[in-house]
Amino acid sequence: MSRRTPLPPPPPPVEIRSWPDREALLADRAVVLGTLVREHVSPGRLALLWLWGALCALGWLLVGTALITFEESYDVISAAVGVIIVAMGVCCVVPAAIVVVIGLHRDRRIRRLLYAWGGLDRDPARDAALRMPGASLAWLLMSFALCAAGLYACFAVPAGGALDGEAYGLAVLVMGLGLTGWIVGLIGLVKAFAHRRWVLRVLVGAPAPEPLFSVGDGAHR
Repeated sequence: MSRRTPLPPPPPPVEIRSWPDREALLADRAVVLGTLVREHVSPGRLALLWLWGALCALGWLLVGTALITFEESYDVISAAVGVIIVAMGVCCVVPAAIVVVIGLHRDRRIRRLLYAWGGLDRDPARDAALRMPGASLAWLLMSFALCAAGLYACFAVPAGGALDGEAYGLAVLVMGLGLTGWIVGLIGLVKAFAHRRWVLRVLVGAPAPEPLFSVGDGAHR
């Protein structure tokens, strides 16, 4: 896995800000917000989330396969093979879950930085590129579809009698895959709605803050 791009620091406190004029502030604000938005809802981040979700699903697939193996045969060789498959599944699920949890904490930091930097001033010309409606719509639609498919696998398939009542391994396999899809899709939905909320509150709906620099001579307040 490649190293993640380090996040920019929060804006400095008012008493130690040293931008020479408002244009310098807006330029730095645009660069930082562009980086944060790409780190939050870019198509690459969506692909990365689905990649780790696929790794977790592969782990569940291996675990479910091992349980089915245990159900169908009880000899020593089959049991040993099943244990190996379970170990392989755990080796897929655990790293994927850890990375996703780390990503959730990182997303919280990104959202705090987005509000902090976005609240410094308003710049409609540069802010238009930060809305990313196409990317956020892709996050929303694909995540909703994955959530729906996951919920169907978790509840509708077992409740509909598609699984044999004694096929516990198969039930664990299907419901584990469905739960993985639902969690990954839910994460995507939360990110899509969080980005849209930030756009409406900070870039569009919020009133412009008091200017940081005076209009007359450009001196720092």
